[in-house]
Amino acid sequence: MVSERSHYSQQAYYLLKLVFIVAPILAGIDKFTGFLTHWENYLSPFVHQTFGMERMAFMKIIGIVEILVGVGILWKAKVFAYIVTIWLVAIIVNLLMLGQFLDVALRDLGLALSALALARLSHAYEH
Repeated sequence: MVSERSHYSQQAYYLLKLVFIVAPILAGIDKFTGFLTHWENYLSPFVHQTFGMERMAFMKIIGIVEILVGVGILWKAKVFAYIVTIWLVAIIVNLLMLGQFLDVALRDLGLALSALALARLSHAYEH
């Protein structure tokens, strides 16, 4: 029974790892192509006021970070899954400050908890 449980949790680890490699890299690339959405619509005015840069320039920096985080999950999920968790919480805070896209904020809460689950599982399965 223990071995079967271990097998299922290992599958969960690899599935979560795959998701958090692919999704951030694709989202990061899309910050440059805009194929999926107009990312700048998701930025709170607070971000522009605080950093004083154009929305798209800021989103391209975000895209680079997302690509690096996706690669980081591939390399060392034990560390980068915690970074993804914090990153997603920051996105949720941004969306709450914007007062729009609350459905996306709720989805991102699920993703943040999934990233945290990956971080915890990686302590058992990452060598």
